Amino acid sequence: MVEARKPAPLKALTGLRSFAAVNIVFFHFSDPRWFGWFAPIINAGYASVSYFILLSGFVLGYNYNARARAGQLDLVRFYKARFTRLYPIYFLSLLLAWRMVAREYAAHTHAMFWTGMVLTPLMLQGWIPEIATFLNTPAWTMSAEASFYAVFPWMARWKKPASIRRHVWKLFGVWMLGLIPGTLYILFNPDGIGHPDRWSWGPWLQALKYTPLPHLASFVFGVLLAELDEVLPRSGRFRLILGVFGFTVTFGLLSLGAAVPYALLHDGLLMPLFGCIVLGLAGNNPLAYALGARPLVFVGEASYCLYLLHFNMWNLIHETHVLNKLGLSRFDPWLSYALLIVMALFALHFVEKPAQRQLRKWMSAA
Repeated sequence: MVEARKPAPLKALTGLRSFAAVNIVFFHFSDPRWFGWFAPIINAGYASVSYFILLSGFVLGYNYNARARAGQLDLVRFYKARFTRLYPIYFLSLLLAWRMVAREYAAHTHAMFWTGMVLTPLMLQGWIPEIATFLNTPAWTMSAEASFYAVFPWMARWKKPASIRRHVWKLFGVWMLGLIPGTLYILFNPDGIGHPDRWSWGPWLQALKYTPLPHLASFVFGVLLAELDEVLPRSGRFRLILGVFGFTVTFGLLSLGAAVPYALLHDGLLMPLFGCIVLGLAGNNPLAYALGARPLVFVGEASYCLYLLHFNMWNLIHETHVLNKLGLSRFDPWLSYALLIVMALFALHFVEKPAQRQLRKWMSAA
């Protein structure tokens, strides 16, 4: 079967991935107050993960929806391609997590520890809240992504709405469904937390934050957004207006801080605004040209590596005190941030891409 040619790459979306990935690094390893006006964005860095999940649905839909509807999507090749894309860096992240094994053993019961040791290499740890962040805190998203990729080919075959109005109503319905988990958490408050925030902990909050199902709506929203993208003109002011609106209102909501319920903001509430941003950057306009600049795209291509490797790499840098030994600690944390980006670029070009090519050769996954 001959598959249709893939659509042109959307460089601005790759460029924005660089900001989203770096924002997650700052969220984990900085004081938001360092960033002045941008402090609300850093403090809500978890929202970047929600953006990544929505974007992954959009990118898959952008590349495969039309082919799936035409019956030209080879399932075996699709799954092989997803595996070769995700697993090399995921495997590297597990190798870098060797220092965490003893800590996880001390933090869990024997049964739960060995459950984590078995499920984590299979990208299944995220289904159990207690071990969702096992070995590598950001890797819980891989459980979600792997699950969503598994069902994507059936999503891609959904009948395309006949009008833009129906597209919008369909997206609105998914958004409403996506708000249900957070809304139920607020109404029933099962953990008894007065005002949940990024520092709060509770078993139900862990399930809301880390298990795949509460994030499914964001992925589906992205897949459906790709259908709307197909029918909107690439050029013109409309996409520019959408993009500017999305960025502006997102910043405004994040600036409200604790006034916006954490359980909704963590995933779901920003879905339409992220959609506006994606549609805006998928067009031909000054905003898309700016974020599609070559340096941003260059770093954005390594965003997956940066996201998945940064947590354990940061701990490795600081627990070995390498910067102190080299007399460079006075430049920290900014030097560490730079090192993480350099390491992500190195991993992309010398681990991910070569491994991906070799795996596709072995698996015949072109």
